[in-house]
Amino acid sequence: MATDAPPPSKTEPHLPTSEEFTEVQQSAEFGQLRRSYRSFAFPLTVAFIVWYLLYVLLSNYAGDFMGTKLFGNVNVALVLGLAQFLTTFLIAWWYARHAAERLDPKAEAIKSRMEGGA
Repeated sequence: MATDAPPPSKTEPHLPTSEEFTEVQQSAEFGQLRRSYRSFAFPLTVAFIVWYLLYVLLSNYAGDFMGTKLFGNVNVALVLGLAQFLTTFLIAWWYARHAAERLDPKAEAIKSRMEGGA
């Protein structure tokens, strides 16, 4: 025997207005979130670009140094090239940790307030 019960209602999040977005964007809490992101991301980005350009410049202008054998057929260029990959993965891991600990909780608090209509 079928029942005519209505389907369970879905609670839809509050859709913020453009004024609410502007208000949150100008809030001190959002400014702190943005500063926390920028103070981590910008210095690491600059450092990595400098590190990468150093590798490129050494490869172009210091061929003798880059060709220096360290052991067997492994030279400085290979070690520094592999260090580029290692550095990339370390920065990604470090950023993921930073975001999970410092950025995500603040962003989630702002999001839940906006979706809750508070």
